[in-house]
Amino acid sequence: MAICCLSGYLGCPAIQAEPTLYLIGDSTMANKPVIAENPERGWGQMLPGFFKPDIRLENHAVNGRSSKSFRDEGRWEAVRKQLRPGDWVMIQFGHNDQKPDQARHTDPFTTYTEQLRRYVTETRELGAMPVLATSVVRRRFDAQGRLTPTHGEYPEAVRVLAQALDVPLLDMREASAALLNRLGPERSKSLFVWTLPGEYARFPDGHEDNTHFNALGATRMCDLAVALIQDAIPSLAIHLMLPSQP
Repeated sequence: MAICCLSGYLGCPAIQAEPTLYLIGDSTMANKPVIAENPERGWGQMLPGFFKPDIRLENHAVNGRSSKSFRDEGRWEAVRKQLRPGDWVMIQFGHNDQKPDQARHTDPFTTYTEQLRRYVTETRELGAMPVLATSVVRRRFDAQGRLTPTHGEYPEAVRVLAQALDVPLLDMREASAALLNRLGPERSKSLFVWTLPGEYARFPDGHEDNTHFNALGATRMCDLAVALIQDAIPSLAIHLMLPSQP
């Protein structure tokens, strides 16, 4: 890498001094309007506060998108055109790939895997570094108070592909499941958009949402992502601003 930085005359692209971390994914990761009537937040929205000024973050995750629709709508092309050597792309889809509509649906070990493979390959072709992440869990407990899986084979498809392509993996499914199981059915409500009647103008009759996070939940999910980055991606973790650091 150092040789590339010194050998631009040979056509080897230099690694930029200030890389960018791009996030692509769905509503659980996306930025949400920070306004009084909207309690919803995405965990990627909280991530910039954990990084030093020596790296930029751009959150391109959007509500309702799957690995397929994000590409079909041209959203990936907008990111791809900006990628430079040394950048990072964190990829987390799955919630909406399960949806039955043709615009979004993919199958775990065929079309979903192929979409993710293309994101990884195209990121690497531009000298940037991909990171794959499994979906965060939905809050669904059985009668015995045990968290029930809702994402089928999609998380396993991500794990298999990450290993096959030697891509860093953030297993957010396992980390978030462990957190919700520790909290249990009642305490875990505090992480999601559960509101009382009249509490928010957006939900005058109250709201019970077991998929989307409030500010506390998004922050807790972001904490999990940061811990996984520390464990799995040392070359990205060097940009983290951690409490123990000056």
